[in-house]
Amino acid sequence: MIAQIEKQIRASLDVSHFEIHDDSEMHAGHSGNPSGGGHFTAVIVSADFDNLPLLKRHRLVYDALGDLMGGSIHAFSMKTLTPGEFNPD
Repeated sequence: MIAQIEKQIRASLDVSHFEIHDDSEMHAGHSGNPSGGGHFTAVIVSADFDNLPLLKRHRLVYDALGDLMGGSIHAFSMKTLTPGEFNPD
């Protein structure tokens, strides 16, 4: 699933840095997850986020994920940064 998520995001956005972690084990069997989809946390760095507020940045990512949201993905936490905002240390 991680490879599919990265593929879809990179196909829609000009990504210069991408990190993703599968947190699904920490949430196994919790209520409110009828789809059984995974839980993921990501750091996405893209020039496409320049001059965009947080909500619009997240919308770009959710649009890139498309039908994965609510199906294969139950929860997707993200940090969206421009190249100028990103500090890899």
